[in-house]
Order: sequence, then C-alpha cells, then structure tokens
Amino acid sequence: MFLYLVQHGEAKREEEDPARDLTPRGREDVIRVADFVEKLNLSPGRFLHSGKTRAMRTAEILAEALKPRGGIGPTNGLAPLDDPEIWAGRVSGLSEDLVLVGHLPHLARLAAALLCGDREKSLVNFKMGGVVCLRRDDAGRWGVEWMIIPEMLP
Repeated sequence: MFLYLVQHGEAKREEEDPARDLTPRGREDVIRVADFVEKLNLSPGRFLHSGKTRAMRTAEILAEALKPRGGIGPTNGLAPLDDPEIWAGRVSGLSEDLVLVGHLPHLARLAAALLCGDREKSLVNFKMGGVVCLRRDDAGRWGVEWMIIPEMLP
C-alpha cells in the first residue's frame, strides 16, 4: 500500500482571507507538483482532506491530475492538532492507496508514528505543497518511498 501525505499549499493570512484559501504562489506550487506526479502514473483510490479551504483546494488540484477512483472528500482526524494515532490506526487496515491532504504538525506526527512508532520524532521535513510517499511492506512496516516538493521543480 502507498500512502501519500500532502501538506497544503501556501495559504493566505487569516486577516486577508478568513477562509485561508491558497495564495497565487501556493496554487502555482501545487499545480507544478500535480503536473509532476501525474507523469508517475499513480493510482490512488481516494483523496481525503481536512475540510479546511487550503487543504480542500490542494486536494482538488492534485485530484484533477491523478483522477482517484474513489473521488475526493473531507474527513475528520486531519486537523493541525488532531491525534495522529487516529489515522495511524485507520491506514493499518487499508489496502487501497490513499492520499491524505492536511497540515503541520499533524502530518509530521503521523509520518513519525507510522515510520518509527514515536510521533514526537522529527523524521520528515514537510514543505507546503509537497508530497511524501510512504509504502507499507508485506510485514506491515512503513518506509519513505519518495518525496517531492515545489522547490525541486522548474
């Protein structure tokens, strides 16, 4: 199983936009990442996001490129301060590839919980608009397969 963890793109300040939609730069960064990962022929079953506007917009842009079979939608447990054990438990029983679009510090804690069992370890340096691909092997162990961030792309 592949689990794609995506930090939302750069968002507007709350004073500028209370809903905190993506900035033009944030949108462009996510589009560049989407164009790149589209060429990888990934086949995620579903895209799930926190429900916050910045995560929803990021998921919409990526989903347009990757066309998930199960669609895209909001879910609980992906807010910035949510307990990462919620999703660590959920993905343990899944076999279909999944994309989760969320926020820091939650995504970093989730990755650490999956990779080493200690959500307080700093293992993955997430970047806005970036995608971290984790793979679960047949023994149930997680590893980092690859990572792409907007700064790596032309």
